Amino acid sequence: MIELSDISKTYQMGDEIVRALDHVSLTVADHEFVAIVGQSGSGKSTLMNIVGCLDTPDGGTYLLDGKDVSDLSDRQLGKIRARQIGFVFQQFNLLQKLTALENVELPLVYQGVGSARRRERAMDALMKVGLEGRVHHRPTELSGGQQQRVAIARALVADPSIILADEPTGNLDSRSGKEIMDFLDSLHEQGRTILLITHDGNVAARAGRRIHIADGRIGEEEAVAV
Repeated sequence: MIELSDISKTYQMGDEIVRALDHVSLTVADHEFVAIVGQSGSGKSTLMNIVGCLDTPDGGTYLLDGKDVSDLSDRQLGKIRARQIGFVFQQFNLLQKLTALENVELPLVYQGVGSARRRERAMDALMKVGLEGRVHHRPTELSGGQQQRVAIARALVADPSIILADEPTGNLDSRSGKEIMDFLDSLHEQGRTILLITHDGNVAARAGRRIHIADGRIGEEEAVAV
């Protein structure tokens, strides 16, 4: 379970102090599919960075599976990211000089997994996203949708319980975007917790719960009728 209580985060932008998150409280239960909806500058990406242990709050408490991670060291946060959380970003964040297979292997390299086992798990992840025929292609040889599927395979390879997706369809055409959302739906059906960041209401409608954020504050919440 993800439990944020009274989380605040500010940034210094020149002479101006920007309050990216303003006393935000949020709970996401295990196996939920939740969309955080907001426009650019609303604080949604800052929120995801804190949930994903990529950033730390200035104030408040963050409990992940009952453990307070608000004041952990960078090394401890890194271990949580490696073992519990898979990331999917709008820009794909693939290394251009590596093949699809090598990109997917990277999280396991950081975990110290042996090369044979690493390759086996990366191949399995790429098969799950339908890219077994593209394993030796580099990102420039893949379409945008294929690159995002590589990114999903990379997010899956360590078998995380939580998937954080930040505008995963933002750089894709409508057909590729639908394919990516179908993959996220299937991951949710397999029991993973999905936290989706988006500005697109149609994309957010795929989630079971939609939470709106503006000016760093959580506002309107919608539960999707089943």
